Amino acid sequence: MDFQSFWLNHQMFAFLFFVLMAHTAYGDVSYSFPEAMKRGSVIGNIAKDLGLDVNRLSSRKARIDTEGNRKRYCDVNRNTGELIVAERIDREEICSEGLSCDLNFELVLEHPLEIHRVTIQIQDINDNTPTFPKDTIKLEISEISGKGARFRVNEAHDADIGQNGVQSYSIEKNYHFLLSERTKADGGKNIELVLERELDREQQKQLTLILTAVDGGTPPRSGTVAIHVTVLDANDNAPVFSQTVYKVSLPENSPLDTVVVIVNATDADEGQNGEVTYEFSRISKNANVLFSLDPNNGEIKVKGPIDFEMASRYEMLIEGKDGSGLSSDTKVIIEITDVNDNAPIIVIKSLNSPVPENALPGTEVGIINVQDRDSEKGFMV
Repeated sequence: MDFQSFWLNHQMFAFLFFVLMAHTAYGDVSYSFPEAMKRGSVIGNIAKDLGLDVNRLSSRKARIDTEGNRKRYCDVNRNTGELIVAERIDREEICSEGLSCDLNFELVLEHPLEIHRVTIQIQDINDNTPTFPKDTIKLEISEISGKGARFRVNEAHDADIGQNGVQSYSIEKNYHFLLSERTKADGGKNIELVLERELDREQQKQLTLILTAVDGGTPPRSGTVAIHVTVLDANDNAPVFSQTVYKVSLPENSPLDTVVVIVNATDADEGQNGEVTYEFSRISKNANVLFSLDPNNGEIKVKGPIDFEMASRYEMLIEGKDGSGLSSDTKVIIEITDVNDNAPIIVIKSLNSPVPENALPGTEVGIINVQDRDSEKGFMV
């Protein structure tokens, strides 16, 4: 065979290979399944749902294939055709603070070659307890504060979503304070102590209250925090942030110590009562590892490696507090922007080799899969 004939045959083979690959992906299937189920729990009968012959699953080497190095949470039982839990599924671990949470993978079969995309919508269960950012809330309140004076306290956070998140608050019965709840524009709660009877420092210099947050699960979970009130002599202005929401974009390859944003609150009072310090009043564990906050100037910096593929958005609440304990808060939203930091990966899922020279057009040869984590989904060739 001369060089020209060899080249033409090679080109024809490559063309046939591409055509075959373009026709090996079949329909999708999706399931809805609660998190935290035990290993071996049945999600659904994927063979039945896809119209596959259960008796041929073993001979066709049916298997679950995930993208890249992601953990394989599910497996297929070749004897029954059932899709089962292979690793404990934790919605909060997989999707952090996302309202929706999906697992995406592929069911691969051979002889003939097939790929089916599978999506599992992970349902939230009430497996997290409301927690406050600190074990103790410290307030300093002037004895000249009049009836109706309000003192904001930080809301609790529950990693669960929807009805399983924090629904209500209560405070133990006491002589001086009532509790006020108001829903904010972002869906959070503005929690305030309302002075019902004036304080008298000469009679009582300090008092302790217990605040309880309750979620809406069945059964409900609750968390508590102690509020220590120190009675002083006076401060009538709370800090005011320059923005109610700070929204910024941050490239995922930002180096350590990059300044993300500077929050700023001012206080009309003078001296110690006008000096504002800053702290996180609500921040997720993942975000707390990646970002730092300067308590004196409100500067938020990068302190850990940012990866768009791990999370594309972080939200946190920043509290500004003056020298006498009056405070306000603001929300910071950090949108992570993707950079092209992942090379495509070519995976040969199945290959029938060698191919007879008399193979007819349409003969199945193999499956290749091209993945690029920057797009978050594998790309099928």
